[in-house]
Amino acid sequence: MSDTTAGEVLTTQDGKPLKAALATALRREKMRSLALIAPLLIFVLITFVAPIADMLFRSVENGIMADTLPRTVIALQDWDPESGNVPDEAVFAALYGDMVVAVEEKTHTRLGSRLNYEQSGISSLFRKTGRRIKRMDEAGPFMEQFVKADKKWGQVETWQVLKQFSPRYTDGYFLNSVDAHRTAEGIELKPADERIYMFLFGRTLFLSIMITISCLLLGYPIAFLLASLPLRTSNLLMILVLLPFWTSLLVRTSAWKVLLQQQGVINDFLVWIGIVGDANRLVMINNQTGTIIAMTHILLPFMILPLFSVMKTISPTYVRAAKSLGANDWIAFWRVYFPQSVPGIGAGAVLVFILSIGYYITPELVGGTSGIFISNRIAYHISSSLNWGLAAALGTLLLVAVLVLFVVYDRIVGIDNVKLG
Repeated sequence: MSDTTAGEVLTTQDGKPLKAALATALRREKMRSLALIAPLLIFVLITFVAPIADMLFRSVENGIMADTLPRTVIALQDWDPESGNVPDEAVFAALYGDMVVAVEEKTHTRLGSRLNYEQSGISSLFRKTGRRIKRMDEAGPFMEQFVKADKKWGQVETWQVLKQFSPRYTDGYFLNSVDAHRTAEGIELKPADERIYMFLFGRTLFLSIMITISCLLLGYPIAFLLASLPLRTSNLLMILVLLPFWTSLLVRTSAWKVLLQQQGVINDFLVWIGIVGDANRLVMINNQTGTIIAMTHILLPFMILPLFSVMKTISPTYVRAAKSLGANDWIAFWRVYFPQSVPGIGAGAVLVFILSIGYYITPELVGGTSGIFISNRIAYHISSSLNWGLAAALGTLLLVAVLVLFVVYDRIVGIDNVKLG
């Protein structure tokens, strides 16, 4: 660096201002760091952020109506759905023009399938009308011809559905996901016998909490034992804890189907030792009991590992010091050891709860109709009914529920107290 006097600008050996040289070096270091993390950042954006963004978009996207029947959507803007009358001849004329194009492009059946989610029978209405559209007179009258093709075109309810789902964005999927729908009088709950999703959300949260508690009750003593044993012995027993990770999830779940059924191994053993009678075998499969037992076994390692890693850092001298001051074994454990293990409990509970709330394979195989989760309905709408919008809305609500519970947990326990070791 060159010699300087008071008031002169500091420079490097090549004459550049020192401040500018430092800024350039710092910027070069930031770019190098960004280049190092860029692959991981891109991976996270593609595999995590993009699917969530797509799910949020699909839960409100409804462009199929405007794309398939554009002229009808425009014509329906002046029609009052609460008038009690079907639209006029101009709307039917617009519908005819759109249907001719839609039939040629074979998009009318897709629209019918989409609207059938909102009102049963519309899918068959569009298919039937599509077969009759080429035989209609281009000069009209169109209302009479459409009603002759299917009487549903003369019903106000059909046009109310078309009007309601004309916008490119809709809240219909979210309303369905909370067992509600929009009527001429406003938003209303569906009939009691059609409400299913809020009940499934409640069951999912309840069973996830029960699974988390059962994993904690079983995992805490095991982790305490592993942390107290000599290193060589604890490492050997840790292999047994990790053994389920090396076994297929499907195999483990299928094994529980064999164990839990009424003619299974567990019931045979209970009958053999005389705890239950042969005519009173326990029903532990295709219900909530089977779901809790199987998922507790599957998720138990996720509770043990965080507990074990935290307990290994707790020095035994604290407990010995408490006993030397007059505390018995119970007080020394509860007042000294247990508070230090709380961060492991928090980490294990969060991990098990988040994993359990999204499970669907195990509940599907052992839960029956009373032990399935909301995730099973999401999988059904994605793979079977192909109602991706409703599946996205249910997934979004499940994500929101997890985030809300996470915030509540942070307020009560504190996320800073969660540790993995």
